Amino acid sequence: DFRQANNAMNFLVGAFKQPCTISIHFADAKTRKQATIKKENGQTALVPLFQSQENIAGEVWIDPLPGKRIEHLGVKIELLGQIVRELDFPGEILDRKVYPFEFSTVEMPYESYNGVHAKLRYVLKATVGRSFPSNIVAFQDFWVCNVSSTPEINNSIKMEVGIEDCLHIEFEYSKSKYHLKDVVIGKIYFLLVRIKIKHMELEIRRRESTGSGPNTYAETETLAKFELMDGAPVRGESIPIRLFLSPYDLTPTYRNVNNKFSVKYFLNLVLVDEEDRRYFKQQEITMYRLE
Repeated sequence: DFRQANNAMNFLVGAFKQPCTISIHFADAKTRKQATIKKENGQTALVPLFQSQENIAGEVWIDPLPGKRIEHLGVKIELLGQIVRELDFPGEILDRKVYPFEFSTVEMPYESYNGVHAKLRYVLKATVGRSFPSNIVAFQDFWVCNVSSTPEINNSIKMEVGIEDCLHIEFEYSKSKYHLKDVVIGKIYFLLVRIKIKHMELEIRRRESTGSGPNTYAETETLAKFELMDGAPVRGESIPIRLFLSPYDLTPTYRNVNNKFSVKYFLNLVLVDEEDRRYFKQQEITMYRLE
C-alpha cells in the first residue's frame, strides 16, 4: 500500500512538473546598459536599462525536456499592464522553438522605482497556454530611466526662521530643482543667537506616500546627514553650504503616479543646542534626471 501511495504521489508530481523551460532573451543584451536592482530577498540583480520610446525586442525560447511533447493553446508575450503579442497558434512543441518579438517605441512615462512600500516595475511575461494542468510562464524584469531637460525656471529658496527673542536665522539655497548629480549650494546667516547652539547639519529626506485621501500612508527616510557647523555661532556669522548629491541613492521626484504613489525630497536644516534640543526647518526640492 505504501508503495502504491508513493507511486501515486510520484505520478502526481510528474503530472504537474513543467515539461519545458521557458526563457526571455533581449536582442541587444550584450551591448545594452544595465541597472542594479534590489530583489525581495535583499540580493541584487542586473537587468537591462531602457528609456521611454525605445523598442523592446528579443526572443522567447521554449525548450521541451527530453522525450516531452507540449500540447499548447497558444504562446504569447506581454509587456505587463500595456501590450500583448500572440506568438503562436495552438499546437505542439517537440523541440526547441524560438519566437522573436518586438514592441516598438514603447511609451514608458514613469521611471522604475523600488521603494519601501511602493514599487514601479516593468516586466515581460511569456506564457505557454495549456488547458491542463496549468499555463507555463516566465517573467523578465527590465529597468526604465527617463532623462529630463534642464528646467527653464529654477528659483532660489530664501527663508527667515527663528524662535522669538532667542534665535533668528536666514537661509538660502541657490535653486529649488536639482539633477541627481548636482550640488546644493547655499548659506546660513545668523541674525540673532541667544541660545547655545552645539552643531548644525543638513539632511536629505525622502518621503514616499502611498494611497490617496484619508488612506494615504507616508514613510520618511533620512538618506544623508551633512555637518555644516560644529560649535557655537555668533551674530552676523555666515555658514556656507556645499552638498554633493552624487554619492546618495536618489531618484527623480514622482508626483502622484497613476494616483498610486508619490516620492518627494526635502532639505532639512537641523540645529542642536547644548541641551540636545533640536530645531529644524524643512524645505521641499524637486529632483530630476539630467543624463
